[in-house]
Amino acid sequence: QVALVESGGGSVQSGGSLTLSCVASGFSVGLYGIGWFRQAPGKEREGVSCIDKRDEAHYYVDSVKGRFTISRDKSKNTVYLQMNNLKPDDTAAYYCATRWPDCVAIPRAFDHWGQGTQVTVSS
Repeated sequence: QVALVESGGGSVQSGGSLTLSCVASGFSVGLYGIGWFRQAPGKEREGVSCIDKRDEAHYYVDSVKGRFTISRDKSKNTVYLQMNNLKPDDTAAYYCATRWPDCVAIPRAFDHWGQGTQVTVSS
């Protein structure tokens, strides 16, 4: 049974850092594209970043480039999203999701989702 569990969210001040974790079970993260998405209140869910099975990282939001880093630890079957220099506009619920075979920015293209973790950035 495929499952994804996110953790690591929290409340930080502007300029702070958080690292989100997405622990997978029922499949190997090394064989799929694993994406991070976010959804702010009143807004559509958007793709933030994705790491494909070749370990190539993709970033879909210009404002996170240079601040967010996606990585994967196959031994722990976990994908991370390191978020530095956080800004109030980063406030959202963050979700991880999986897709075979590769990465795209479209949420509806992903098959399995975690329950999400809240990130709140205050100014």
